[in-house]
Amino acid sequence: MTDSVKEKILSLKGPIFVYGASGFIGANLFKDIFSVRKDCYALTHDAQKAWRLKLLDIPAANIVHCDIVSNYSVQEVFNTYKPKTIFNLAAYGAYSKQKNITLTYETNVIGTVNLLENLASDMVYIHAGSSSEYGFNCTSPKETDTLEPNSHYSVSKVSAAYMIQFYAKVHEKNAVNLRLYSIYGDWEEPDRLIPKLIESVRQHKLPNFVSPEISRDFVYMSDCVEAFIDSALKMSPEIRGKSYNIASGVKTTIGDLVEVCRKEFGIKEEPSWGSMQNRSWDLAEWFGDPTEANKDLGWKAKTPLNQGLRQYFDWQEGIQYEGKLLPAFQNPYLNPVITAIIACYRDAEAIPFMYERLVKTFNEMKVRYEIIFVNDCSPDNTEEVLEAICNKDPNVIGITHSRNFGSQAGFLSGMEISTGDAVVLMDGDLQDPPEIMPKFYEKWTQGYEVTYGVRVQREMPAWLHFFYKTFYKIFKNMSYINIPKDAGDFSMIDRKVVKELINLPETEQFLRGLRAWVGFKQTGVDYVRPERMFGVSTNNWRKNIWWAKKAIFSFSFVPLEIMSYTGFFMTLASILGIIWQVLAKYVFYPETPSGLSTVIILVMFFGGINMLGISFLGEYIAKIFEETKKRPKFIRTKVRKGVKRYNTSEEIKRLVEEQRK
Repeated sequence: MTDSVKEKILSLKGPIFVYGASGFIGANLFKDIFSVRKDCYALTHDAQKAWRLKLLDIPAANIVHCDIVSNYSVQEVFNTYKPKTIFNLAAYGAYSKQKNITLTYETNVIGTVNLLENLASDMVYIHAGSSSEYGFNCTSPKETDTLEPNSHYSVSKVSAAYMIQFYAKVHEKNAVNLRLYSIYGDWEEPDRLIPKLIESVRQHKLPNFVSPEISRDFVYMSDCVEAFIDSALKMSPEIRGKSYNIASGVKTTIGDLVEVCRKEFGIKEEPSWGSMQNRSWDLAEWFGDPTEANKDLGWKAKTPLNQGLRQYFDWQEGIQYEGKLLPAFQNPYLNPVITAIIACYRDAEAIPFMYERLVKTFNEMKVRYEIIFVNDCSPDNTEEVLEAICNKDPNVIGITHSRNFGSQAGFLSGMEISTGDAVVLMDGDLQDPPEIMPKFYEKWTQGYEVTYGVRVQREMPAWLHFFYKTFYKIFKNMSYINIPKDAGDFSMIDRKVVKELINLPETEQFLRGLRAWVGFKQTGVDYVRPERMFGVSTNNWRKNIWWAKKAIFSFSFVPLEIMSYTGFFMTLASILGIIWQVLAKYVFYPETPSGLSTVIILVMFFGGINMLGISFLGEYIAKIFEETKKRPKFIRTKVRKGVKRYNTSEEIKRLVEEQRK
C-alpha cells in the first residue's frame, strides 16, 4: 500500500463499516483500512465465507454480525456504532453456485433499501455494483447507456442502482454505485479463473480453458480498493446517486490473458482451447469505459495485467496456514460450525448476556457458529427476548415448546434442528460458562467425540455441595455403565454422536447417562459451576429427588438386585427364626411367654420390605408404561431462524428435514 493511499484512508470519516467483509473484495477493503486505522468494522452474516476474516486474524471486537435483510438488525448496529462511512459489498448471486433467487433479491435489493433507509445526512454510502448491470449491452458502455440485464443477479443489481439514484435525488442521501468489472487479487475464490490459472502456472502448466475469444476487463484488487476510498472522499451533491464504471477500459480476451501468463512466467505448454464448456454469461465483448470515474473521482486503474498477475502469484506462493503453503487454499472452509443449544426456563434476564458471551467466545475461537435457544414454555418474557435476538442475528434459532417438557427434551429439540459439526449443551441460567467452550473445542480437535464439564466446585452452601457429591458417587457405583462423577449436561458432542442420540427411541431420556451409554471417545474438563446470575433456581428437594430417581431407574438394576438379596436374606432369617423359636420353646426356655411385640415388629418389618420392593417394581413398570405410549418427546409451536418464522407443523417439519440433510 502506498503512502498516498494511507493518507486517503486516514481522511475517511469514521467509524467505518464494511458490509460483506467476509467476501473477496470486502475482505481486502477491510484489511487495507484496518491496517491504517482501528475504527473500521467488518460486518458479515455469511458464516460460510468467514474463513477470510479468520485467516486474516481480525480481532473479534471488530467483527460485527448484521443481517442487512433485517431492518431491525441494521438499525441496531447503526445506533450502537454510529458509522459515518459505509461500504456495502454484501451481495448474493454473483457465483453460479449461488442459485437461491429469493435470497438474491432479498440481499441485493431489500438489503440495500434497509441501509439507505437508515443512512443519515452526515453519512457516506458506497455501493458495490456490477458490470453485469449492462447485461447484453456490455461492449464498452457508458454509465448513461441502456441497461439490458440478462440474469436475476443483474436485475437485482440494476434495481439497487436505481434505488441509490432515487434516495440520492429525492432524499438527498450521500450514495454512489460502483459498477465493478473483473476484479482479481488476494483472497479470491479458489475456483475462479485467475486463482486456478496461477495455481497451474506455479506448477508450470496450464488449466483447461473456454473459448479464447471470451473477454474480460481485469482490474487488480489494490486499484479496486482505491476506487472505493476515492468515491467516499469525493462525495458531493454533484456525484451522489451516480453509477461509475470501475474498469481498466482494456478488452482482454482469455487468449490474451494466457499469452501474458506464458510470457511473464515462462510457460512453454500450449493452451487447450475449448477443453472447458463456455458458461451462459460469458460474452466476447465484455469491457468498460472508465471515463466518468476518472473525471469525477480522479480514479483510474494503475496496475498493468502482467504486474497484477505477478503480485498475485507472489501472494499465492507465500500464503501460509499452520506453517504450510496452500495451493489456491485447498480448503476455503477451514472453520467448523459449532452449535450452542440453550434450554431456557425462567431465564429471560440471562439470555441477552448468554448471547453476547457466546458470540464473543465463538469469535475468539475463530469458528462459525449457530445458537439455538429452546423456550420450554417459560412463563416470563423469554419469547420477546428471543425475538429481538433472532431479528438481529440470522445465526440464532428460537424454538418454542407447547408446554414445559423439561431440559432434556429441550436439548433434544435443539439437536434435531442443529447443523453444527459439534453441539454444546448449556443451561440458560449462565451456570454453564460459555468461556469454558475453548477447552471443549481443544479436546474436540484432538479427536474426542464427547467432552463433558466436570464440576470440581459449585458456588453453593457446603452442605448442599456435599449432598450433590455424595449422590454422584453413589450413582456412579450403582450404574451398569461408566457415568462420570460430577458431570452434568454441559458438554460438547460431535455430530456423529448427536445423530445417535437423536435416533434413540426412548421417550423419557436422561442425556448425561445416554451420552455415556453411546460410547465413543470421551473426556472431561474441570470447571467451577457459578451461582445463578438472575432469579432463583427452579430446582428444589422434590425435583432433585425426581432427578435422582430418573437417573437411577434409567441406568441401574441395583434396586432390583437389592430386592432379590433382601428377599433371600430375610427368608433365610425367617427360617433361622422359626428354628430358634422351636428350640427356645421346647429345649432352652420352655417357660418363655409368647410375645405380641415380636409379632408386630416382624409384620411391620416384612410389610415394609414388601412395600419397598413393590415401589421399586412400580418405578420400573412406570418407565415401561411410559415407553409403550410412544408419545413425542416434545411439541414445537413455532421456530424462528433469524427473521424467518415457521408457525405451522408442516413448516416446522420441512425445516427439520432441511436442517438434517
